[in-house]
Amino acid sequence: MARNGNSGAPELMVLMRSTASSDEVDHIVGLIQESGAGAHVDQSGEATVIGVIGQRAQIAALPFESLPGVERVVPLRKGFKWVSREYLDRDTVIDICGRKVGGRHFAMMAGPCAVESYEQTLQAAKDVKAAGGTLLRGGAFKPRSSPYAFQGLGVRGLEILSAVGQETGLPVATELMDARDLEPVLEHIDLIWIGARNMANFNLLSELGRVRKPVMLKRGMSATVEELLMAAEYVAKEGNEDIILCERGIRTFERSTRFTLDLSAVPVLKRETHLPVLVDPSHGTGKNFMVTPLARAGVAVGADGLIVEVHDQPEHALSDGAQALTLDQYEQLVTEVRTIHEVISPVSV
Repeated sequence: MARNGNSGAPELMVLMRSTASSDEVDHIVGLIQESGAGAHVDQSGEATVIGVIGQRAQIAALPFESLPGVERVVPLRKGFKWVSREYLDRDTVIDICGRKVGGRHFAMMAGPCAVESYEQTLQAAKDVKAAGGTLLRGGAFKPRSSPYAFQGLGVRGLEILSAVGQETGLPVATELMDARDLEPVLEHIDLIWIGARNMANFNLLSELGRVRKPVMLKRGMSATVEELLMAAEYVAKEGNEDIILCERGIRTFERSTRFTLDLSAVPVLKRETHLPVLVDPSHGTGKNFMVTPLARAGVAVGADGLIVEVHDQPEHALSDGAQALTLDQYEQLVTEVRTIHEVISPVSV
């Protein structure tokens, strides 16, 4: 996708006919730029879409609908522009080192909550891959409620993840908490995720919008769906459109679970945005016995993938052992969600 002109958000989009020529597209882009507005050209679909970036008064006089090659013009009404399904009416598919997420490509991201050692992470990666997982997750930097709890191995954890990923062939993902750690994370990691506590860290989100690395954004524990989408817009408006959204549970009055996994958010997000949507049933409940049932439900309501915590010895885990699955439990989960996904969207996981 090419962006020309200013870096604001599109106010309307010009849908070109499938038969439109490159000269007709270039002519419209030229008119937009002459007006002082900017253009974002998307030619990845069946027909070209031109996003017009600028003030509405600035672009109102442009005669788009009468120009050769134009099918129709659609004003964008949502506060979130780039990530809106108004702007892009097809599912975004994100490629992470050859593993696709979105569309009908289902992602199975799994691994330990925290990287504890090379041996532990390697064993987890081998187990995840053997069970059918497609990406390895592991925390190098751990945001803990208690300052005395295990905080992660830091850069050493990133190095372990990178080495394990190379050995097993699995793309690796970790959480970024601080922009000061961005450089080593970019060096070692294939997918960066922003945790619930940092969903509203807009400076960090904008920084990630300027890198060329896929980003997964977890919903804040007290955030609305619209607030999650506006957070994603901070990343997208800077140019990085490889964004995955994750429902991981919100804080409610209910005390029988750690959080309340809001599965109703999945179909809402699928309606409002073209971005892939994952479900995290581990953090969503904080309880091992609930992970598989809610993973099944997440797939059934249309999630594009799951992120699940797996540990070979959950009782000895340094972080969140109560919600981690054993290998046997994870293998059973994969078998069950594959069956559900094949029913509602028949394509290989």
